Amino acid sequence: MKAPWTWALVAAVAVGALSAGLWLGAGDGTPAPRRFSTAVKTTPVNPLAGRSKPHLDHAAFFPDSIATPQDVTKRCLECHQDAAHEVMQTAHWTWLSGDVMREGHLVRIGKKNLLNNFCISINGNWASCTKCHAGYGWGSADFDFTKQENVDCLVCHDGSAGYSKGKMGLPGEKVDLRASAGSVRMPRRDNCGACHFNGGGGMGVKHGDLDDSLINGSGDNDVHMGRLGFDCVDCHATEEHRIPGKMNATYSDSTRALRMECGDCHGATPHEDAQLNKHVARVACQTCHIPAFARKYPTKMDWDWSQAGDSTRQDDPHAYLRIKGAFIYKDNVVPEYAWYNGKMERYILGDKISGPNQAMNQPLGSRADSRAKIWPFKIHRAKQIYDPVNQVLIPPVTSGEGGFWTKFDWALAARLGMEQAGLPYSGKYAFTDTHMYWPINHMTAPKEKALACTECHSPGGRLDWVALGYTGDPVGGTRHAR
Repeated sequence: MKAPWTWALVAAVAVGALSAGLWLGAGDGTPAPRRFSTAVKTTPVNPLAGRSKPHLDHAAFFPDSIATPQDVTKRCLECHQDAAHEVMQTAHWTWLSGDVMREGHLVRIGKKNLLNNFCISINGNWASCTKCHAGYGWGSADFDFTKQENVDCLVCHDGSAGYSKGKMGLPGEKVDLRASAGSVRMPRRDNCGACHFNGGGGMGVKHGDLDDSLINGSGDNDVHMGRLGFDCVDCHATEEHRIPGKMNATYSDSTRALRMECGDCHGATPHEDAQLNKHVARVACQTCHIPAFARKYPTKMDWDWSQAGDSTRQDDPHAYLRIKGAFIYKDNVVPEYAWYNGKMERYILGDKISGPNQAMNQPLGSRADSRAKIWPFKIHRAKQIYDPVNQVLIPPVTSGEGGFWTKFDWALAARLGMEQAGLPYSGKYAFTDTHMYWPINHMTAPKEKALACTECHSPGGRLDWVALGYTGDPVGGTRHAR
C-alpha cells in the first residue's frame, strides 16, 4: 500500500518552506527586510489524494443482524486473515511505543505506563480511557492482548457515520453493527478524528492542531485537507496497519521509528531560492508554515486540577468542571519554539520529579545537535497531584471505582491510584506545576500566509534567540529574551 506520494499531508508543509526568508544587513549595518521568492519546486502527489477511494460494497457480506462486535471482527478475518495480527503489533493496540533508558535498561513506554498533565493516567481508569483503544473490552489491567476477535476493525473503517465507542472500547448502545460492517471503506478524516481530535477527554484538549475544523475545513485553516482535499491516510500511509507519523515518543537508535518528514515529498531543497533552502536544514518547515494553531476552535492551554471538587462553582466546559478543575482555553495561539531532534525524554510512573515545574516530556536537541531543528510546540501547563514526601507524581483514580469523579476525595483517589500502580505512598498529597510539549504539524496555512522575515528577525520577534542558544538574532544581532 505504500507509495512515494502518500506522505503528502505533513510532508507538504514544506510547500514554499520558510518562504518568509531572512533579514539581510543594509549598508549602514541596519538590518533591512527582504522577502524571498515563494516559488516552489513541485513534486507529483497522489492523484487520488483526498478523493473517496474505490472500495468494495460490503453490505452483501452482512445480510443479518450482528450480536456482538467480536462477531464483526471474526467475519472480517475470514477474508483479511492477517489484519488482526498486524494491528496487534501496533501502538494503536499495545498502547506502547518507543522506549526510555532507566537504570541502564530500555523501558517500553506508552499510554500504559506514562503520565500526562491532561487526564493524568490510565491506571485505575481503564474503562474510560480505553474508549479510544482500537479494541474491545479493555476494562482492567488484566486485559488479554492476544485475542484477535477483540481487534476493532470498525473504528477505522466504518463509513456509516453511525459508529461510536463507549467504555472499554465497546460500540455505543445505538450502533447498528450490521450497517456499520456493511459500510466499511478506507479510513477518512472523521474515522481518525473520532479519537485524535478528542484526545485528553474532548475536542481541542490535548492537541492544538487537531480538531473537528479539519473534517470539512477551509483552505485557510489547513491547506492540505481544506484546499487540496487530502485525507489523513494520504500522508500517514499505512503498511501492514502500521501508521507512520508519531512525534511525541522517544526511540532508541536501535528502534525503527515510523516517522514522516516534509522532505519525503518535497526533498531537501524544496525552494527555488537557495537562501530559503539553507533554512530547511535547521528550521522545521512547520515553524514558518504553521504561524498559529487552534485557528477556528480554542484549545486547552492550562488545567488546574487543584481547584476540582468545588460544588459551589458553576460548571462550564471551557472554564471549570467540578470533576476536573479550572481551565484556560485560547485560540489563534502562537507556538512556542524549541530545538527538536525527533526524540523526547519522558516522565514515567515512579520517576522522581525534577523540581517545582516538572516536564512531562522534553524535546531533545540543541543548536549544537546537527540533527535538531527549531520546531513549533503547543505547551500545555497544569497543576496536578503528587506525593511531596516521595517526590513522585501520583496517578489518581478519577473515573474508576472509588475515583475522584464520584467521591470527590483526593486522599482516597491518590491512595487507590498508587496501589494500582504498585508505588509506595506516603499518605500525603499536594499539587505541583507541570508542563508538556506537543509538536505542531497540522493546520498548515497557505504559503502566502507563511511567516515573513520580520516575524523572527526583528526586535521582539517570536523567536527567543537567547533561549535557543544564540547570543542574539544571528542575522540582525538583536538580543532578545521573552
